[in-house]
Amino acid sequence: MTSARVIPLFPLSSVLVPGLVLPLHVFEPRYRQLLADLEDASDDDRGFGVVAIREGHEVGVDGVRALHDVGTFASLREVSALPDGRADIVTVGTRRFRILEGVDGKPYAQARVEWLDEEPGDASAPLALSVSGRFQAYRELLTDEEDDTELPEDPRVLSYLVGAAVVADLSTQQAFLEAADDASRLRAELAFLRQETALIEQLPSLPAVDLAREPFGLC
Repeated sequence: MTSARVIPLFPLSSVLVPGLVLPLHVFEPRYRQLLADLEDASDDDRGFGVVAIREGHEVGVDGVRALHDVGTFASLREVSALPDGRADIVTVGTRRFRILEGVDGKPYAQARVEWLDEEPGDASAPLALSVSGRFQAYRELLTDEEDDTELPEDPRVLSYLVGAAVVADLSTQQAFLEAADDASRLRAELAFLRQETALIEQLPSLPAVDLAREPFGLC
């Protein structure tokens, strides 16, 4: 992958992080064309950029009015074509990018992007351990069950897993994705977890508790 290139975009009302598996159901004609265009692409190019919608909605040609600047490249791993032309696909988030400018010429959105480096910052084992402990306590409060999930020791992998797994609004998850380095992301998540656990301890029941019972993890 070069430092800047043009990639197809797949706007969603959610945030994809590196390492996360993302299944999608493709039914709109523009995205059927996208899959057709990717059939002969090389392994590095066989995918598209998933970027969160800032204004608008997913479905319809004019549904998206504004996008966030930072997204994640979704590598296409599986395609299950259906008889009517729709398809079920499986993708995996691989690398973050920043949109430089939109590019015309296709029925689906495209953009020239620059790839974002992954920097550790001053991420340390104690910081990662603090986030792991807070995250497990947070999930135990949400589910009212002991959480013995084995979390990754790698600070970067941990930071993306926690950012994707917490029950948070899109702007918060987008901020985690955009963090300049692993340490900044972990500190932001630690502050979020401290705030959320304090709130949960004060409130006997919260909406979206069922979301915390869903399985989570990175590939």
